[in-house]
Amino acid sequence: MKNLMICGLVICLFSACLEKINPSKLTNTKWELVELPGLKLPATSKATLNFGEGLKVSGKSFCNNYGGQAEIKDNKVALKNVFGTKMFCQETADLEHAYLSALNETSGAKMVDGKLYLLNGEKTLLVFNKSAE
Repeated sequence: MKNLMICGLVICLFSACLEKINPSKLTNTKWELVELPGLKLPATSKATLNFGEGLKVSGKSFCNNYGGQAEIKDNKVALKNVFGTKMFCQETADLEHAYLSALNETSGAKMVDGKLYLLNGEKTLLVFNKSAE
């Protein structure tokens, strides 16, 4: 029982260290993908995620452009109504599919040390650096 209480306390302390996702901190920000776990990112093209007014999202998915709507509630994040252009780019097709799938699977997010992590449960799906653009 004592170990269970200590474990619970440690979990509470670690979760308190995570920065809560505040919609105002994302509004009018631009992010560049730096990690898509398990895959190597190309040097010649990039993926971006931009949050506009009202948490409208847009960006580039290596080859195509996309848009949609972000919803944030109780530190849960979801991207809804994601749409995109349909150009076929053979060299990035697999990465583009993986990236857009990860966006659609997003159920949470955290911001740590200037990075934005999109998550599904505890699993990191995508990692972004804030863009200077």
